[in-house]
Amino acid sequence: MISYFEDLLKIISKSLDSVDEESFNRLVDESVNTLRSGKKIIVSGLGKNVPICEKFVGTMSSLGLNSCFLHTNSAIHGDIGVVHKDDLVIVLTKSGETSESVYLVKHLKMKDARLWLLSFCKKSTLTSMIEDIVILDLENEGDMWNIMPNNSTTLNLIILQALAMHIAMRMEIKLEDFKENHPGGHIGDLLKDE
Repeated sequence: MISYFEDLLKIISKSLDSVDEESFNRLVDESVNTLRSGKKIIVSGLGKNVPICEKFVGTMSSLGLNSCFLHTNSAIHGDIGVVHKDDLVIVLTKSGETSESVYLVKHLKMKDARLWLLSFCKKSTLTSMIEDIVILDLENEGDMWNIMPNNSTTLNLIILQALAMHIAMRMEIKLEDFKENHPGGHIGDLLKDE
């Protein structure tokens, strides 16, 4: 079991080393500018990326930062109405070829949203449609067939949580802001006297 964890950490670490720091920093800059201009950050995905997107939105909400989740499938059945001009939409898709994501991006472009892609393929339909991208190399998924979304979703979570933390630092979010949004549970107990 330990050897599996060791191999997993090597794969995750190698993949994170492949992130283009300039692209990630531009994503942070655009995210901060989006929020400061009164617009919101939207993350969109489907399948196993849904809880990853929801975790990012949960973190952003705890920090008092304007964000929401747009399910790739529900978007084309009316939910795309949440997207307004100059909102920043981050689309998650491992291959960049998922038909639902490609279809959604065509419609997001008509909404004049600012688009970013978080993916694992340098050349895909979506990399040809979206100029701003964060691409990670991925050696394998860590399952028996190298097909299940294991390592890719873990990496998406790491990238989005890092994005949330960098946004919070840049926007100088204070502990008092977090405390106001998290009065309950163990964290609420820890912060009640702060």
